[in-house]
Formats: sequence, C-alpha cells, structure tokens
Amino acid sequence: MADVDALISSAYQQILEVIGSVEPRIADATRQELVDQRASLKLIASENYASPAVLLTMGTWFSDKYAEGTVGHRFYAGCQNVDTVESLAAEHARELFGAPYAYAQPHSGIDANLVAFWSILAHRVEGPWLEKAGAKNVNDLTDEDWETLRHELGNQRLLGMSLDAGGHLTHGFRPNISGKMFHQQQYGTDPATGLLDYDQVAAKAREFKPLILVAGYSAYPRRVDFAKMREIADEVGATLMVDMAHFAGLVAGKVFTGDEDPVPHAHVVTTTTHKSLRGPRGGLVLAQEEFASSVDRGCPMVLGGPLSHMMAAKAVALAEARQDSFRTYAQNIANNAQSLAEGFLKRGATLVTGGTDNHLVLLDVSSFGLTGRQAESALLDAGVVTNRNSVPADPNGAWYTSGIRLGTPALTTRGFGHDEFDTVAQLIVQVLQNTQPGTTKDGAASKASYVLADGVADKVKDASSELLDKHPLYPGLTLD
Repeated sequence: MADVDALISSAYQQILEVIGSVEPRIADATRQELVDQRASLKLIASENYASPAVLLTMGTWFSDKYAEGTVGHRFYAGCQNVDTVESLAAEHARELFGAPYAYAQPHSGIDANLVAFWSILAHRVEGPWLEKAGAKNVNDLTDEDWETLRHELGNQRLLGMSLDAGGHLTHGFRPNISGKMFHQQQYGTDPATGLLDYDQVAAKAREFKPLILVAGYSAYPRRVDFAKMREIADEVGATLMVDMAHFAGLVAGKVFTGDEDPVPHAHVVTTTTHKSLRGPRGGLVLAQEEFASSVDRGCPMVLGGPLSHMMAAKAVALAEARQDSFRTYAQNIANNAQSLAEGFLKRGATLVTGGTDNHLVLLDVSSFGLTGRQAESALLDAGVVTNRNSVPADPNGAWYTSGIRLGTPALTTRGFGHDEFDTVAQLIVQVLQNTQPGTTKDGAASKASYVLADGVADKVKDASSELLDKHPLYPGLTLD
C-alpha cells in the first residue's frame, strides 16, 4: 500500500507542477481545495470523494476525442478505443444494477433526465405518430405533419414530486426546462407526517393522466415503494421514470432491494455517477429493452459529443462499486444517517418525517428561529459544509428556505461511524443554538444575515479537527 501511496503522491505532485508551469493560480487553487476539503465536515448529500483511480482516469487524452454516435456506429473515425471505454461503462452498469440496458453518455444528472424525457416522448409519441403517417423518420414528414408532431411532443403531461416535498427541479419545476417542456403537475407528501401518501399520488394520477410519472427525490429522507409507483403508472397508462441520482449507491450496494429497488419496476431509470455512487461527475440512463433504441439517440437528440474521459472514469467507479467492499460502504451510509438523525432528535432538533431510512437527514431549523440560509452560513463559518433546503410547505420559499439537508456519503467514505456522527449532530446543534437572526439596515428582521456568538466557530472547528484527524482524506496523498 505504501508503494501505491507513493505513486499517487508522485502523480499529483507532477500533475500540479505541469499545471503550475502554465497557470500557477490554478495549481494553487487545486492544492487549496484539497486543504479545505480535508479540514471541513462535508455533509452535502450530493457530494462525495472519488478514489484516486477515478480522479486520475478523468485526466487523460480521451478528453481530446470526439465520438458522437454509439458503440460501433460513430460519426467520427478512429473511435475504437472509445468504443471499448463506453462498452465497459455500460457493461458494469448493467451488471451492477441488473438492468437490461445502460447508456453511459450523459454528462450530468440533468442531461440524463433530458435523455430520458425525450426518449420516452420519442417512444410513446413520435414512434406511433410516424407509423400513423407512414414515415420512417421525422425527415419524411410533411411540414404540416411535422408541426402537428411538434405540438404533440411539447404538450404531454408529466407528474412529479414537488420541490418542497423533496423532489428535484428537473421533475417539472417551472423555471427548469422540464417545467417548460411538459404540461406538468406535482404530488406532495402528507402534511401531518411528511411521508409519501400513495393513495394521494394515485388519485392525482387518475385525475391528471400523465404520460410520464416521475419518482425519486433529492431531499426526501425515506425510502420509496417503487412497486406501488409502477402500479399507479400502469393504471393510468403512464411511463414510470425514476431518478435515483441521490440513492444509486444504496441500490448498487443492495441496501435497497425488492420493491425499494427501482430498476426492476421502472421503464426508465436515471442517475448521476457521483453522490452516493462515489464516481465522477456524470450521468447514466438505465432502461428496459423497449426503450433502448430511443435512449441510444441521446446524442445527437439532446447531447453533444460524449466525454470519453468521463465515461472511462465511470467505468472505473462502477467496477469499484461491484466489489464486496462497496456493499459494506453502502450499508454504513444508511447506518450513519440513522446515527445522525438520532443525534439530532435526542438534542431536541426537528427533522422532516421525524427521521430517515436512507442517506440524508432534513433538519427544520425554524425551531432555532433561523432560516436555512442563516443556518447554512453560520455552519460554514464553523467548518461544517451543508446546503439549505426547502421543507414541505416552506414559508421561506426556495431561496431562503427553512431547512438544511445533511448527507452521510462523504464522511462515511472518510471512515466516520456511529460515535462520530453523534458528535457531528452535537456540533451542529451547538452552532445553531448560538446563532441569532440579524437585521436589515432599517432594523427589520433579516432572512439572510445572522450573528454567531463569539468563540463558537473556533470551538466547533477544534472539535471537528479532532474527528477529521482520525479519518484523514486521501491519507497517503502528500503534495509537498
């Protein structure tokens, strides 16, 4: 292991030396980012730490290659090595998730969702329309037919989880392209419990009759019964699309199985490859065979040329996730989230849904008299990195919010366990209890400014350092 650590350190030292010879400020910022990440409690649920193997894979000459098209069917010559990379990424994804088909080209989770949306539209709307018109493809349509098809494609119905209930902005949020592409409505959670009410979702679906029913979340601290969601979709003739970007690692690690595993139940599944999956920043689409040909048109349908170096890094990360050690890691993510939630509850904090059974905790900070923005900023002063997040029926809206979202994947990667997460909860409560809302220039209550009591930030940083020093980030990596 010491030899491997030496190789990793040497690699990064030389990489930074080369970068610094061209633009030293970038090299300096890169060094400082490692210093900052090592010194902070990273609790952003959508972030993690990729392995050195994944990080190094991203920085190769595959970045120089254009490869629009699909494996064996490129619009550029000389793509034989890209074909190998993309084939391996898709193979690992299929085997890891038990999916009939996998598409590794999306550059991000949002791109994966766009590919999924347009693939479903092509399969459910464009295909039947072309058959009706006796055309092989859209180029064979008359101008009048094409205008009619464009109207059909752009006026379909989508039902997704509302943003304040825990859904993602790509699930039909109006400022997002998904809210402009579709005639959209949203389902929420039970006002009393914060939990999904499947009977309410079914009633909404029967009334609205969407073409696409979207399940999945970015800030819902519970598991979802995807078998029930498929039953709802089938009853109304909808395609079930699941966005598992946040919890893909828990699916890959077999923490979520049976009805909680979306892959056997959904028509199309999207995910990122970072977050709980601990890979590079990018996306994947998994699908049943009937949607494969439509998804394969992701480029040029909505994507530009695939990022070959990122697909290579995805293949490495997915290979890592197929190892037995990843299952242990995934279970630890869920266990640690329970520990964090218990730590908050025993100190009197308020959690949306009263707890968690996945990888994240949603803390309602209004009980501390704070907005999410004030809490996020005060915690950052103390070296605790979180993000503010809406809670159901949030009175402060999506900018200031009333909550902060906390995830366990990153610190679990560093080796944190039950006792450390209990201490993390104690430190967060300590900061919030010692933070007061600020005022505006005219003396009115502010939703943004805050006052953190003297000395609290330093005390929390010192306590955090003790935890972090026991679990160093990239422990064998030195840049001196």
